Amino acid sequence: MDFVGLTQDEAQRRLLADGPNVLPNAKPKSFLQQFIAVLREPMLLLLLSAGIINFVISKILDASILMLTVFIVIGISLYQERRTERALIALRDLSSPRALVVRDGSERRIPGKDVVSGDLVILNEGDRVPADGRMVSSSNLHVDESMLTGESLSVTKNPDDLVFSGTLIVKGFGRAIIEITGVKTELGKIGTTLQTIEVERTRLQKEVDRIVRVVNVAAITTALSVLVIYSLTRGDWTEGALAGIAASMALIPEEFPVIMVLFLTIGAGRLSKKKVITRRAPAIETLGSATVICVDKTGTLTMNQMAVHEINVGGELHVLNGDSIPSKFCDVVQNGLLASPMNPFDPMDKAFHAITSRENDWELIREYPISDELLAIAQVWKSSATDSLVVAAKGAPEAMASLCDLDDQTLQAVIKDVDDAAGRGFRVLGVAKARFDSQGELPDTPTDFSFEFLGLVHLHDPVRPGVPEAVAECARAGVRTVMITGDYPGTALAIAKEVGLNYQAGVITGAEIQKLSDAELAEGIKSVSVFARMVPEQKLRLIRALKLNGEVVGMTGDGVNDAPALRAADIGIAMGGRGTDVARESASMVITDDNFTSIADGIRLGRGIYANLQKAISYVLAVHVPIFGMALIPVFRTNWPLVMLPAQIAFLELIIDPACSTVFEAEETDPGIMDRKPRSIKEKILTRQILGTSIAQGLGVLASVLLVYFWALSSEKTDDQIRTLSFATLMLGNIALILVNRSRHLSIYQTFRQRSNETIKWVVSGAIAVLVLLINVPILREAFHLSYLDGSDWLLVLIAGFGSILWFEIYKVTKSHD
Repeated sequence: MDFVGLTQDEAQRRLLADGPNVLPNAKPKSFLQQFIAVLREPMLLLLLSAGIINFVISKILDASILMLTVFIVIGISLYQERRTERALIALRDLSSPRALVVRDGSERRIPGKDVVSGDLVILNEGDRVPADGRMVSSSNLHVDESMLTGESLSVTKNPDDLVFSGTLIVKGFGRAIIEITGVKTELGKIGTTLQTIEVERTRLQKEVDRIVRVVNVAAITTALSVLVIYSLTRGDWTEGALAGIAASMALIPEEFPVIMVLFLTIGAGRLSKKKVITRRAPAIETLGSATVICVDKTGTLTMNQMAVHEINVGGELHVLNGDSIPSKFCDVVQNGLLASPMNPFDPMDKAFHAITSRENDWELIREYPISDELLAIAQVWKSSATDSLVVAAKGAPEAMASLCDLDDQTLQAVIKDVDDAAGRGFRVLGVAKARFDSQGELPDTPTDFSFEFLGLVHLHDPVRPGVPEAVAECARAGVRTVMITGDYPGTALAIAKEVGLNYQAGVITGAEIQKLSDAELAEGIKSVSVFARMVPEQKLRLIRALKLNGEVVGMTGDGVNDAPALRAADIGIAMGGRGTDVARESASMVITDDNFTSIADGIRLGRGIYANLQKAISYVLAVHVPIFGMALIPVFRTNWPLVMLPAQIAFLELIIDPACSTVFEAEETDPGIMDRKPRSIKEKILTRQILGTSIAQGLGVLASVLLVYFWALSSEKTDDQIRTLSFATLMLGNIALILVNRSRHLSIYQTFRQRSNETIKWVVSGAIAVLVLLINVPILREAFHLSYLDGSDWLLVLIAGFGSILWFEIYKVTKSHD
């Protein structure tokens, strides 16, 4: 019976009727749950405490402002939470299992959630069955059903057998008609949910968690100290409590946890637009540290669009040009087709189907799949045209030479032809045939047949556009590209030369790796970047050897047997187009277009995300220095008015939060970021240089504010005037810190000229506009205990605020000339 699958229109109708093919998942937090979680933040608890104290002492206006600030901060936090959640949901959709179905008579890859009952699903090795169905055809199909039954041994599936959602195809090929989807499947009944996005605390988040815990303890200690000092020196315990709350609010970098989650999650969303799906958050951190990227040649460096270009029989070449194939070469082509699956998935198999066809009366009797011991596939066929069985085989030339037991002269001629074709960049396959008595019992292995060597087939797979440029860019960034292929060494070297890899150091084959100890392999791979005739198990040894040399390794893979190597690599990179579900589940990243240029783009963007994260953290540290200083210093003298009241600090937080979550997150990646060497994977985000620079920037702003503060004191200004001059200077200094931290190399002027950031103008103009309103609108001025500023006062605070970071602008200029 011929199954053609559904039409797209019918599939859409069934999807609307039955719903998506998804299992019950953990429900997202409700609005109330998110609201309660936000209220537990230390900063909000302090704001609420300050508001309650102001209500108690009948400062209704102050209390109202603080409570209004609480709601605004809650709104910002909930917006960030929702933004993060939407990004996570989008990533889950992108990285969910996929299915290969037949729609409108052609194969297409769709998300697993879009599979409907009646779909004809094609199952290949490494796929997860998308829903419950019934087999309609199979070829040596074995399924791992342990997640349902607990039985570790795989189960053979034949036509009319059932297959179940979530089970794994470990061997073979087959087609099934889907009967049940979603929660009605066997997997849905037992309530099992497959996690596709892993939410985990990263090394970076743990580092920041430790910093926040230390600062929180310091904040509590500071609050108690200020309470005692203020109360003893001024005799007012209630005002002392407000001063203590203000000091602790000034010290707590409550933006840190928000920055971590937001940057990593939104950053993962940005990466997905570059066709790089991040399944595990630490991969973003590790991207900037990668020193070696191991890639498969076929489909990653090349197009994975194999085509037969030449046929070699006995040293005579026929170049395919669209004309009919001479009879002398037809036997090679026909047996190459008979040694290919009936429904080809591999591009090499498709290449044979593209140039010839098989008669309808041929019946497949048995398949001998490719193995690590024999890099060849053989298939046994029965035809009415002949009494005996026909055995067709194709595979690596050396494997075919072994099967055919070639004499030395013929073997040397074949080796010469293979070397010549490989040197020209062709992938070379040998083809052979055998006859077998149809009444006899088939042997267990193809080596027991008496094969006749027919000839060689030269296939060409063009290099992907942009790959040589991406390889060169990675090299400039200190990232070595290592090519791993199952191809002949000559083919591997030819492609390596074409894409710009280091081919002069030669090539190491899988057979040679088998003979090397771990130490010898680690030494040998320090310079070699081309590895040929590799099988998946040898990739794992290669990864371990590279890591033994201190390399931070990214590894691509697409098959079931690649899973151990993907897990062992620092960054496991699965191929999204041709990759199996098992490879995707084992990897920390998925490249949706299987293109090496996307990996290079991912490294660049990953470095940019990390750099912007450092800028945001640097800014937060810097801005908290003057806030804390001005909240603490006036406490020690009874005649010094307090500048940083809870309301003022809360207002500053309304500027700091958007600056972190919008300005720095949206900052363009530095164009020169790929000209820098990878950072050490052990390097902390708060390096000594960043910490020192942040504190120095903060002290610069604090010094400017103190100069204005003490000048106002000496000029016998009123308390409100002193507070206004100091607060306005601090506000403008805060804006200056945002601008100066956008780049560590470019001046503020150059940054505006060379970097596009739509959010910066809104944050800066908004902050200045609100400051002007606070000082000029009487009701707001009274509420914040401020006073009016005349033209000379504004000039003073502008010079002091923006002048506080002038030293760092000069430092940038002098550093750029080093």
